[in-house]
Amino acid sequence: MSSNENIQKSILGLVDHVGNFAQGDPRREMIGQMVDTCLKMAKDGHDDGQVKLVTHALKEMRYGYQVFNRYIGIRKVSIYGSARTPEDHPDYIAASEFGRLMAEQEWMAITGAGDGIMKAGHEGPTREASFGLAIRLPFETTANAIIEGDAKLINFRYFFTRKLMFMTHSDAVVGCPGGFGTQDELFEALTLVQTGKSNIIPIVMIAGEGNDYWINWEKHVHTDLLGHKMISEEDESLFHVASSPQDAVEHIMQFYRVYHSSRYVHGDYVIRIHKEVTQDSINRLNATFGDILRDGEMVQSGGAHPVEKDHVDLPRLIVPHKRRSFGRLRQLIDMVNTCDFA
Repeated sequence: MSSNENIQKSILGLVDHVGNFAQGDPRREMIGQMVDTCLKMAKDGHDDGQVKLVTHALKEMRYGYQVFNRYIGIRKVSIYGSARTPEDHPDYIAASEFGRLMAEQEWMAITGAGDGIMKAGHEGPTREASFGLAIRLPFETTANAIIEGDAKLINFRYFFTRKLMFMTHSDAVVGCPGGFGTQDELFEALTLVQTGKSNIIPIVMIAGEGNDYWINWEKHVHTDLLGHKMISEEDESLFHVASSPQDAVEHIMQFYRVYHSSRYVHGDYVIRIHKEVTQDSINRLNATFGDILRDGEMVQSGGAHPVEKDHVDLPRLIVPHKRRSFGRLRQLIDMVNTCDFA
């Protein structure tokens, strides 16, 4: 047995000693690969800064998942916006009202844990239904008074691990007026959905009464990005500029009227739906979205594929998607949400 084979055997033995994985559980092999990758860094000659970054990133991701895993199955909305917005500002009032309305729908809120819009986003759900994802900055050293000291407050060294936690645990994203950070988070969400690197979720913008911030932003996107063919026409379907907090809530809840969740299984896009829909509805979907189907037509299935472990009791729509034109895929989901239940 070679030296490398001995190392691999020792790694898997260590994983088996610490973990409790059933036969064939893919996590056993993947954790072994993680350990192997870290060990390879010991001989690759990486400098202190590189090893430090990987070490802290792994620790932050592990801890973040550990916190969120206690709340699996509860819908969550991430709320982005400026930390500088005062509490009497219309944007703050709108964000607070939105958070309150989402709390009535039994959703939890995720914000960056600071003051301004972030604090407003915590007011409606209150501490019990709020997550705070704080970033360590020299000029922002404390979390807002609502989330300070809570077990759901997570402190991050790196923006990329923080943004990963936002996106992987969000069932919707809401942007309120803000600066570079808000625009960065918003465009990252749009880019991930546009390229299929994230689940399709509602991305909604709200502002206070009388504020044209997002109206002007939408004009910029339409005139400068679409107008110069830097995005596709269907990409404008990936976001919604809401007229009010209530409109934002209605847009998000409509997205989950029929649609529940989705994933790819053996190249097909599998849409889990709350109830079966009529065959007429499926015929209408096929007639409208044939341009993004790889071959054949989408069909309805009464149960899960054998490889699926989540929500196995829900019916499915099987979509032979080309894995491109995700704006059109968002439009398909929107039409699914108008379908009649069987």
